[in-house]
Amino acid sequence: MPRAKRLVTEAQQQITFTRRAFVLRGAQIFIGAGLLSRMGWLSVVEGEEYRKEAESNSISLSLIPPRRGWIIDRNGKPLALNRTAFRIDVIPDRMTDKNRTISELSQILNLTPEDQAKIKDLLVDAAGFQPVQISENLSWEAYAALSTRAPELPGVTPSQSFVRYYPQAAGAAHLLGYVGTASAKLYEQTKDPLLITPGFKVGKDGIERVIDARLRGTPGARRSEVTARGQLVRELANKPDIPGQNQRLTIDADLQKYVSERMGPASGACTILDCMTGDILALSSMPAYDPNNFTAGISHAEWQMLSDDDHIPLSNKVLQGLYPSGSTIKPMMALALLQAGVTPDEQVVCTGSYRVGNSIFHCDKRTGHGAISLHRALVQSCDIYFYHMGRQIGIERIAAMMRQMTLGQKYELPEPSQRYGTVPDPEWLMHRYKRPWNIYDTVNVSIGQGYLLVNPLQLAVMAGRLASGRAIFPQLLLDHSHEAAAPLAIDPAHLDFVRHAMWGVVNEGGTAAASRMNINGVELAGKTGTAQVRRILKPNEILPWKFRDHSLFIAFAPAVQPRYAGACIVEHGGQGAHAAAPIMKDVMTFLFDPATANATLTGFQKVWGGDIAQRMAIQKSQWEAAHNESTPAPENDAGNFAGNEAANEVSPTQNSSKNETQNASQPADQNASLSGKLRASPGDIPSDDVPLPPDTVNSAAPSPP
Repeated sequence: MPRAKRLVTEAQQQITFTRRAFVLRGAQIFIGAGLLSRMGWLSVVEGEEYRKEAESNSISLSLIPPRRGWIIDRNGKPLALNRTAFRIDVIPDRMTDKNRTISELSQILNLTPEDQAKIKDLLVDAAGFQPVQISENLSWEAYAALSTRAPELPGVTPSQSFVRYYPQAAGAAHLLGYVGTASAKLYEQTKDPLLITPGFKVGKDGIERVIDARLRGTPGARRSEVTARGQLVRELANKPDIPGQNQRLTIDADLQKYVSERMGPASGACTILDCMTGDILALSSMPAYDPNNFTAGISHAEWQMLSDDDHIPLSNKVLQGLYPSGSTIKPMMALALLQAGVTPDEQVVCTGSYRVGNSIFHCDKRTGHGAISLHRALVQSCDIYFYHMGRQIGIERIAAMMRQMTLGQKYELPEPSQRYGTVPDPEWLMHRYKRPWNIYDTVNVSIGQGYLLVNPLQLAVMAGRLASGRAIFPQLLLDHSHEAAAPLAIDPAHLDFVRHAMWGVVNEGGTAAASRMNINGVELAGKTGTAQVRRILKPNEILPWKFRDHSLFIAFAPAVQPRYAGACIVEHGGQGAHAAAPIMKDVMTFLFDPATANATLTGFQKVWGGDIAQRMAIQKSQWEAAHNESTPAPENDAGNFAGNEAANEVSPTQNSSKNETQNASQPADQNASLSGKLRASPGDIPSDDVPLPPDTVNSAAPSPP
């Protein structure tokens, strides 16, 4: 049978409709409540974050490079400061006709086709609203001309900024270093947008590099309102930069300038210390480069000139130059002898030669000094005395005293690289050359030859310790006043004996008698040294410059109650009394009588052809005249010109400066002292450079990547 149809009453329909309407209304209320809750969350809880994002979409921030902190000397005189410079930036979004604008800029700024091509490349890669630096260090005339025509050149923005300036230029180059554009490698490591901001520079060498974070400061910001597509709408209020911290050094700016000028055209180094505290008062390596040129961007021609110079102006010889100490080691030797029990009156007969096996070692005085004791051996620099006595006490005692004088040590200084030489002993020799120590090794070391290598700062510290009897270490940063160092663990009577003998070297007819100071109440004490670089038995005067002996001198003044100590080396300058000692005499004179010292310097400068800046200008013009074309300098990934890492280095010698014959069984590389110099570039030696151990100190320094 067919199923009967179900009858739906009106009441049932009403109930069904009411139920569905209730469910729908509940769903609507639930959804509405959810939307209201979400809106409340976004506006109240996360509102600040979204407001910042919205603002970032409409506000463009351009960093303003901070002004670097000044570097000042102990008296507050600036060694590195900031000066106002004129620069030109362009904002790509504002340029209506880029080609025409670049053409106009080229005419005003005398840009080369290469410069124009670089500008076009920069504009292609630049963000539309970000300024792109076109030129810096403009002359006032060029800046004024561009400022006048700026309304005709949309997008061109003449502006003023600050650039690093070094008042002493080359006179303090190796001490301070210089600044330059950050490398791409550094940016990849930090992703700091400040590093790619036009006009921002980082420390590249010297103190500028080591304390860069302290000097850098905090950038400001230039705020601009832009559209969603990056088009500029209007400029907003700027946030000013916060300059970096100033740094005071132990350096005396006037003394630093004098020392550098007094070095003249010589190649070498001179450093002066306060022998009570170890404060470095002057640290000069000459010749040098002008850090102002490196900061602004060195030309290809100037780079090539510096790189080709056999005087190595790019190397800091005070900290990276290694040399045999020559006879400057003899006062330290005297301390070792006295400590070992040798009496000052004990004599050695000097006949002019000394035989060790089948080798003959000569004295500087070929006819000999006759019977000679310790005091006169120091005053007259008798090699035979120290050959014999050094052999008697042995290398272990000698090496121990060398280390007590800080030879072979690395100092904690704000400099990116040091080479700290070699204090040889039997253990070192076996490790380095796989052979036992022999008597002739001790004989060589006893007069500062052989495997012994030192840098000029170590010699200055040794002189300071001898002068004061205090365990000084060199210091460069003057963040607080420095107290006198603790006394050395050396018999004061022994120190007095050595100081009196060093006084005799200058004032008692010794090897530096010609360098006696002419100041009432102030006498100079010191010790000359001559370090052989080649075994060539010819007078220095007839040899090529690079084959001549090095000239060294250590000194302190006053001789009674010393306050200042120092060391000077003139590369290939011949005997210490002829080149290094006169420089030290004038430098010490400056500390007590500046007028007399300056008068002496003026007389020398008339002969040399002017001061440092004048001589460098003449050298540059002569070099450019002799070279029609200059080879482009290598560029690192930041666009800064750079070369190979290196340090001025001297290989050890196995014979004294007076030897005629020597043991034929010695290795070939020990039979001569080679002045093997490598090309150096400021800023290319890593600040975290691992110190070379003594057994690798004569290896070539690695080139930068």
